Amino acid sequence: MPLLIVLVLFVLMLVMLVPLSLVQRYRMGTARRRARGWLAAINLAGITLSAILFLVSAAVTSIWVPGALTYTAAGLVAGSVLGMLGLILTRWEPDATALHYTPNRWLVLAITLVVTGRVAYGFWRSWHAWRAGIEGGSWYVAAGVAGSMAAGAVVLGYYFAYWFGVRRRLRRRFRE
Repeated sequence: MPLLIVLVLFVLMLVMLVPLSLVQRYRMGTARRRARGWLAAINLAGITLSAILFLVSAAVTSIWVPGALTYTAAGLVAGSVLGMLGLILTRWEPDATALHYTPNRWLVLAITLVVTGRVAYGFWRSWHAWRAGIEGGSWYVAAGVAGSMAAGAVVLGYYFAYWFGVRRRLRRRFRE
């Protein structure tokens, strides 16, 4: 019994730390950084792998949830467009030895709000999905899985396009 109480308290603590983690994500997302080729390559490789796995998961999920793959693909495209816009709006500061950049605050805020809204909506919908499951409805459809996957795909698409652009700009800068 005490282990169950500790587990419940741990989960509640994690839930209570979500707002702090979102604020920290915004702060780190708007900080001035030095562009590093190895970091851009690692981020790009990780996000590419994540996007591929995400699309495969959406394809499998579309067996049970209509529109999951369509929503996911649309989210990736929309996120990629936002990422390209983010590259245009980023402040680039080249000097003799390095390239520094500061992402646009408004786009970082928009992406952070997409994540925040999706987390809040997920909590709200989980309550309704639970009730729909008890009443015999489809829990997956009631939970808004397709919309949730689209929101995640927007974030993945944004960071894929953004890190691709950072890496490309860095390579072009030091090739000159």
